[in-house]
Amino acid sequence: LRLVESGGGLVQAGGSLRLSCTASGFTLGDYAIGWFRQAPGKEREGVVCISSTLRDTYYADSVKGRFTISRDNAKSTFYLQMNSLKPEDTATYYCAADRWASSCRRHDFDTWGQGTQVTVSS
Repeated sequence: LRLVESGGGLVQAGGSLRLSCTASGFTLGDYAIGWFRQAPGKEREGVVCISSTLRDTYYADSVKGRFTISRDNAKSTFYLQMNSLKPEDTATYYCAADRWASSCRRHDFDTWGQGTQVTVSS
C-alpha cells in the first residue's frame, strides 16, 4: 500500500493550493481517506476525513468553508483544495488511508503519504 503526495508549496495569504494524493496497491474506493497536518512543535491533527461509504465527513473547525476534500476513484487519487489560506495553515500536510477508519484521528489511519510542505506567507 502506498500513497504519494504532490502539490505543496509557498503561497501568499489569501491564495489557494490543491494537494493530490495518489494511491497504489489497493482500491481507493474501499478506504476511508484523510488529510492531516503537522506544524513544528505541534501534534499531527486531522484536517478533513471522509469515510469509505462517503456518509461521514469531518472538517476541522479551523478549515471549514475554506478546504474541500474530493476523490477520483478511477484515478486512485484524492485531493485537498485549500482556499483563503492563512499563515496558520503553514504545516507539513499528510494524506492517509485506512480500510476501517471511522474518525479523523491519527491513530485510526495506518497508511500514510510522505508529507508535503505548505507555507503561507503573510
